[in-house]
Amino acid sequence: MNSLIVYLNAERVGTLEQNDSGLLEFFYDQAWLEKPGAMPLSRSLPLQSEVFRGKKARPFFAGILPEEQPRKTIAKILGISDTNDFAMLEKIGGECAGAVSLLPEGTAPIDSKDTRRRKLTEPELINLIDELPGRPLMAGTDGLRLSLAGVQDKLPIIVHNNKICLPLDGTPSTHILKPEPNHFSGLATNEIFCMTLARAVGLNVPNVEYRLIGKKPCILVQRYDRTNDENGSTIRHHQEDFCQALGFPPERKYQAEGGPTLSDCISLLQDWSTTPVLDIPNFINGQIFNVLIGNADAHGKNFSFLYSGGKRRLAPYYDLVSTLAWPNISKNLAMKIGSCKSVSAFTIGDWKKMANKNGLGWPMIRERMAENCHDILNELDDVQAQTIEYSKSMATLLHKTIGGRATRMLDALSDKDK
Repeated sequence: MNSLIVYLNAERVGTLEQNDSGLLEFFYDQAWLEKPGAMPLSRSLPLQSEVFRGKKARPFFAGILPEEQPRKTIAKILGISDTNDFAMLEKIGGECAGAVSLLPEGTAPIDSKDTRRRKLTEPELINLIDELPGRPLMAGTDGLRLSLAGVQDKLPIIVHNNKICLPLDGTPSTHILKPEPNHFSGLATNEIFCMTLARAVGLNVPNVEYRLIGKKPCILVQRYDRTNDENGSTIRHHQEDFCQALGFPPERKYQAEGGPTLSDCISLLQDWSTTPVLDIPNFINGQIFNVLIGNADAHGKNFSFLYSGGKRRLAPYYDLVSTLAWPNISKNLAMKIGSCKSVSAFTIGDWKKMANKNGLGWPMIRERMAENCHDILNELDDVQAQTIEYSKSMATLLHKTIGGRATRMLDALSDKDK
């Protein structure tokens, strides 16, 4: 039976095995279970001595891995099956989202003070960006075992003295580098615009930066699951996305495919957040914002919990993009609002239905919808001015699109009050 040791930072938590049928099995170490203040890897993997098998073990661990075409490409490079979660984790599970790392028995996790990195020259960085679509996460490169969920090309990196470095041998990364895909022209500007607007209206988002590397527009995202201690060492903080917490495998991240609903997410926050009285309203604000910017892709893996200081809180928002900028992308919402599955969810009855179903006061929801609209309309000019140098056409399109949507929602709210 194949096995990997599962660590949170440098502490051994348990063991992941692949049985003779190819299924995953996970169990916590007894020492971890007896440790004061020990936390579970996931809400779907509560602290217990019994083994989690198959469908109970897979959602969390598969949720660490890249998806769809990047996963298939990585598997081909590494000479493994793209359906073999264990083999993939064995090859690239060294530096993952949150504080998790998976290592062979006998391989110790790196000390947070022992920083191993390789600074990239400008030509090396340009070559890396060019190579990334054909070698996702730089799979197969000596010294790199990197994993991030999702389908977009991205790479965990270290930013040191404003220079981009590769994290070696399990060293914690500090940022995520996201080059703009060729088939989504303007995506970097789009995401910078939406993230900047989100911060301006009060949503919790990580710092983002636009960088032109060679001729390739890129986004540099500061990792919210990493902080520096008093000695300057990078510390990992555990996180899990909503699909992992709810026990949904990554291929079921959309409601239409049997994935999480808004009600599932709200119930999850009520049950698992240590401060649901704050996190549920913040989550609703995020839903309103996603509709206003026209983001149909706010699925269950785009929301997470951040574990820190004994608390479990709604993590900062990430991957905020107006998908309406590309007419060929589906306009179906990843999670329906009431009975509405379209990104143009301006029928107030659907918002009232969502509020009533989840025991949320409609006056509070209505007030937040109106406030979001007014805040966005007040900030759009400034956000456009900050981003127009990256792509005038995209910044102008987003200003017009989002402004029109905020006005439309205000009109719908006004009509409902008449």
